[in-house]
Amino acid sequence: MNEIKTMAGWCREYGTTGLTGVLVALWLSVVCRGVDSLPADVLEDDWRWLYGCGVCVLAGMALLVFFVPGRLKKCLPFVTSWILVVYGGIEAVWGIRQVYGFTFSNHALYALTGSFYNPGPYSGYLAMAFPVCLYEWLKRKDGRKTLLYYVALAGMLLVLCVLPAGMSRSAWAAAGVSSAYVCSMCYGAEIKEYVRRHRRKALGLVVAFSLLGAMAAGGIYLMKKDSADGRLFIWKIAARTVAGHPWTGVGWGSVAAAYGQEQEAYFAAGDYTPAEELVAGTPEYVFNEYLQVAVAWGIPALCVGLLILGSCWMAGHRQRLYGLCGALLALAVFAFSSYPLQFPAFVSTLSALALACVIRRLPLEKSGFRLGFAVLWCVGCVGCYHAFRQKSRAVAACRQWNRNRMLYQSGAYRQAAESYTDIREEMGTNARFLFEYGHALHKLHESEASNKVLEEALKVSGDPMILNVMGKNEQEMGHYDRAEHYFVRAVHRLPGRIYPYYLLAHLYADPAFYQRGKLEQMVRTVLEKEPKVQSTAIRQMRQKVRELLEAVPKPEAGEEENRPR
Repeated sequence: MNEIKTMAGWCREYGTTGLTGVLVALWLSVVCRGVDSLPADVLEDDWRWLYGCGVCVLAGMALLVFFVPGRLKKCLPFVTSWILVVYGGIEAVWGIRQVYGFTFSNHALYALTGSFYNPGPYSGYLAMAFPVCLYEWLKRKDGRKTLLYYVALAGMLLVLCVLPAGMSRSAWAAAGVSSAYVCSMCYGAEIKEYVRRHRRKALGLVVAFSLLGAMAAGGIYLMKKDSADGRLFIWKIAARTVAGHPWTGVGWGSVAAAYGQEQEAYFAAGDYTPAEELVAGTPEYVFNEYLQVAVAWGIPALCVGLLILGSCWMAGHRQRLYGLCGALLALAVFAFSSYPLQFPAFVSTLSALALACVIRRLPLEKSGFRLGFAVLWCVGCVGCYHAFRQKSRAVAACRQWNRNRMLYQSGAYRQAAESYTDIREEMGTNARFLFEYGHALHKLHESEASNKVLEEALKVSGDPMILNVMGKNEQEMGHYDRAEHYFVRAVHRLPGRIYPYYLLAHLYADPAFYQRGKLEQMVRTVLEKEPKVQSTAIRQMRQKVRELLEAVPKPEAGEEENRPR
C-alpha cells in the first residue's frame, strides 16, 4: 500500500511538471514556427497559431489550477525557465545555420534573422533568453555538474556566439543590463564585502566602469548615428501624439496613422531643422513600446500595465527568481527602443514570465480563489477560440492576397482589383493591401472608388504615397484645389521626398490650374533639393520637370492673374 501511495505521489509530482512543461512549451512554440505560405513580415498566421495554442494551454492550466494548484505553483517557474533556455538555444542554432548558409534567411537584406524576418527582434529574443541561461549556469557552476548545468552553459555560449552578429544595439543593452542584474544578485554578498573592505578601490572601479559605459554608449551611438537620430525624432513625434490623445489613445491599429498626422502637423508648422527633415520617415511603429501603448490606449492604460508588470517583477525578485526577472528586465530594456510587442513570440513569452514570477504569491489553495482563477482562464480560453476563428479568416484572405499580388505587380490591374474586392472586408486593416487596392483602381481611372479605399488606408497608415495617389485622383476628376491640398499634405508629411513636389509641378502646369510662379518654385525644388539617396527615378523626375518648364509658355502680363481657378 505504501508503494502504491509513493507511486501515486511520484506520478502527481512529475506528471504535473511534465504536463506544465508541455503547456508552457506549446504556448511559447510560436517563436519556432518560421515561415509559411505568407510573406515573412505578415504575422497573421503566427497570431492564429498563438490563439490556437491559447485554447489548449488555458484549458489545461484551468484544470491544473483547480486540481493541483500547489504543485503548479512549485513547478511553473522552473519549467518556464528551462523552456526559455531551450528555445533560446534553438534560435541561436537557427541563426548559426543561416550564417553558414545551411538554411535561408527570412529577409533579403540580412543573413541573420532566425525565425523572425528582421535581426532586430531576433536579437531581442536572444537577449531575453540570455540572463536565464546565465543564472541557471551560475547557480550550478560551484556544485556537482549535472545535465542542467551543461544545458545552461551550452545555451549561454550559443547565444553569445550569435548576439553580437545581430548588430542590434537595443539587444546589446538589454543583455548587458539584465546580465549585470543577475550577476549582482548571485554575487551580492561578495560585492558588499568587497566594498566594505576596499572602499577606495570600489569607488575607482565604479568610476572606471562608468567611463567605459559612457564610451561604449557613445561608440554605439556613432556606429549608426542617423538611425539613432531617427529614433529620437520618432519618439519626439510620438510624444506629441500622446499629448493629443492622453486619456483614450487612438487604438492599436491606428498608431501609424496618428503618428503620420502628427508628423504632418509638425512639419507644416515649419519649426524644424534640416537634420530632422533628413531622418524623418514613415514608421509602422514608434520604436518604443511604452510610447506605442500610450499612443494606442492612453497614459492610464500604460500606467496600469507598468504597475502590473512591475508587481510581477518585484514578486519574482523577492522569491529569488533572478533568471526570470532578468528576462523580464531584458524585455523591458529592449522595448524602450524597439517593437517587441508586435510579435506574438514576445507577447507569449512576456505573459509566461509574468505569470511564473507571480504565481507563487497567488492564494490558489483557497477554494474560492482557485475556482475564480480557473473560471477566468476558461473565459480566456473562449476568447482565444473566437480570436482564432477571426485570424483563420484573415489568414485565408492573406493567402489569397499573396497569390493575387502578382496580378497587381505585373500590371493586370483589372484582375487584381476584382480579386481584392472579394477579401476587402477581412483585409480592411492591412495598409499595404488597401494601398495596392486603391492604386489598382487609380490605374483603372476609377478615381472616386480609389479615393474611398485610400481614405480607409489613411486610417491605418501614415504613408504619404497614399496622399499622392489621392491627389492624382482628384486632379484626374478636375478637383484641382483638392488635388493641391493632398499634394501639400504629402509634402508636409515627409518634406524630404521629392515626388510630391514633382506632382505639384505637373498640377501647376495643367492648363486648367496654371500658376507660373508656383510651377517655377516647384521645379526649382525638384532640381535643387538633395535627396537621401540618389536614384534613377530622381534623375528622371528632374529631367521631366526641365522639359515641363520649357514646354509651358510664359503667360502674357496679367493673363495668369485673370485665369479662372
